[in-house]
Amino acid sequence: MKKFLASAVFAAGLYAFAGSAQAECGSVSVAEMNWASAGIAANVDKIILEKGYGCTVRLVTGDTIPTFTSMNEKGQPDIAPEFWVNSVRTLLDKAVTEGRLVIATEILADGAVEGWWIPKFLADAHPDIRTVQQALAHPELFPAQDTPSRGAIHNCPTGWSCQVSTANLYQALGAKGKNFDLVDTGSAAGLDGSIARAFEKKTGWLGYYWAPTAILGKYPMVKLSFEVPHDRAEWDACTAVPVCQNPKVNSYPTSQAFTLVTRQFAEKADVAMDYMKKRKWSNATVNGLLAWQEENKGTNEDAARHFLKAMPDIWTKWVPPEVADKVSASL
Repeated sequence: MKKFLASAVFAAGLYAFAGSAQAECGSVSVAEMNWASAGIAANVDKIILEKGYGCTVRLVTGDTIPTFTSMNEKGQPDIAPEFWVNSVRTLLDKAVTEGRLVIATEILADGAVEGWWIPKFLADAHPDIRTVQQALAHPELFPAQDTPSRGAIHNCPTGWSCQVSTANLYQALGAKGKNFDLVDTGSAAGLDGSIARAFEKKTGWLGYYWAPTAILGKYPMVKLSFEVPHDRAEWDACTAVPVCQNPKVNSYPTSQAFTLVTRQFAEKADVAMDYMKKRKWSNATVNGLLAWQEENKGTNEDAARHFLKAMPDIWTKWVPPEVADKVSASL
């Protein structure tokens, strides 16, 4: 009888602890940023926190500066799953040092990637082309649509910062003298369309793009090296500056995307913070999800559920087995 009572008291204690942890998680607000990769991440968090940890999650519309300002000054929302830090790096460092915000993890394990790319089918056929300089030795492999006798380097749409950097690198590399034209793609749709046409016709393509994106999930591309490391001082002084007179060859920086949480959430979330610290994925994973979402005309929630159903080998490593079981059973 004593053993029974002891077991009952112990079990009751565990139940009370579990209920307390769930109650501590309570109501959670998550920023659903207005770009697809961050929106999918927010919905993954919503499902796992609700179904796995018993939180009550509310998604709120977010964008970089407004979300940071609100989290920093008002402590809301509780979580920004994919926050690009370059635009507020100094302010974020201050907020972390002063204890208002916590960096849970770097959600993109390999960072955001920018650069000049070629199709993988062309890279496979020409293993000697692994750098931009090597590509520029073969204008015949990258014919311009209007003037096939010259090679083409596809630029960003007008008004994008990458239009400036690409033009400066075009000049620094002496690409015009190597029989290459810098092609204005006109719009985001024009840039994407130029890649799609290259894959349809199996012709070479060279130009600027970035990840994570649906295009790189749909069309396998290889990023070329510029043969030099990223020079931040040169980048700020010239590479990213319009009408720079004497640009030098430079590499694109790797941007960082963090998961930010408020100090209040970090303190109350208990074991749910363990999940937030472990939850990260690669550009390749996100590229594939974005391509699936585009092809299936899915919502952010649709893509999040697809990820959880199709890729348990990734996300079940972020949570304990009993949490993974609860989430899986809810799908």
